[in-house]
Amino acid sequence: MTLMRAAIMNGFGQPLRLVELPVPVAGPGEILIRLEASGVCHSDVHIWKGETRPGIDPDPFILGHEGVGEVAALGEGVEGWAVGERAGAAWLHDTCGTCDLCLAGEESFCAAQRAHGFNVPGTFAEYVVAKAAFAVKVPAGDGPALAPLMCAGLTAYGAIERAKLAHGETCAIFGCGGLGMFAVQLAARKGATVIAVDSDPAKLEIARQMGASATELAVPGLAEAWPSSQRAHATINFAPTTRTWSMMLAATRPLGRIVAAAMVAEPVPLSQEWLTWTGITLTGTSVGTRTQMAALMQLHADAPLQSAVEVIRLQDASDALMALDQGRAKARFSIAF
Repeated sequence: MTLMRAAIMNGFGQPLRLVELPVPVAGPGEILIRLEASGVCHSDVHIWKGETRPGIDPDPFILGHEGVGEVAALGEGVEGWAVGERAGAAWLHDTCGTCDLCLAGEESFCAAQRAHGFNVPGTFAEYVVAKAAFAVKVPAGDGPALAPLMCAGLTAYGAIERAKLAHGETCAIFGCGGLGMFAVQLAARKGATVIAVDSDPAKLEIARQMGASATELAVPGLAEAWPSSQRAHATINFAPTTRTWSMMLAATRPLGRIVAAAMVAEPVPLSQEWLTWTGITLTGTSVGTRTQMAALMQLHADAPLQSAVEVIRLQDASDALMALDQGRAKARFSIAF
């Protein structure tokens, strides 16, 4: 029996356990991916801590949904894939394919979706099984550098699409971590004037290098001091905190759009009277669709998106989760196999 190394859940909030497990088998309509790398995402932290829980835990419970590798085996009936091709496994393992949302091209909101590292075993392992119809063809490039595109890059791309950002508009991006930096680059490529907002001056300097036209330091009083000439058509939040809320409202012009991309569980104040005066649209975004992923892969192949990545070993995955939880991460973590 062929074995693989995997880091499995060992209790919520507890260090992951490094084990050897049988390599999974690709069933009908599935492919087996031998992973080169897996990103470590902040969503993994929420699952690891038990803040977000599936109805039924996957068996084995392996986190991870930013996997890049090559096809090692094809399941029965798989077409359009060949052994040896590069493939990516992202958040969506599959969806129902028949609900109104799936049929409308909004499959990332499907109530019956199953996700890698949440409902089915994920990518903190040397192999992962993916649905052939939901896996993505990955361009050439370094695996650990490509892995964050599977979720961070796709979520940023989906947020820009949700914001309906047009050429010549102003876009305020709050939170310049991994997702925010991807969004800065994507918004700039759309021809938008990008205003990056973060509490870390070093991140703002990098955002300028990535295409931001202006930056604002997220400090108390920014909401009152936001320049009226810089109010945005679209404001997107990637900061996992409620502290940006008043700043976001001040940064958005009447009839603008506010997109929530960060998972913030705490409530924020909202006046319906303010909505009637401003006409601002509030919405959220959730990862992205297969169509958006294919577009993102083509965009990256044509002109690679930049992302700071810290390459780690599988046995370092617990340390990476703790660093993300405590706000100590300086780059996107990628496990190299």
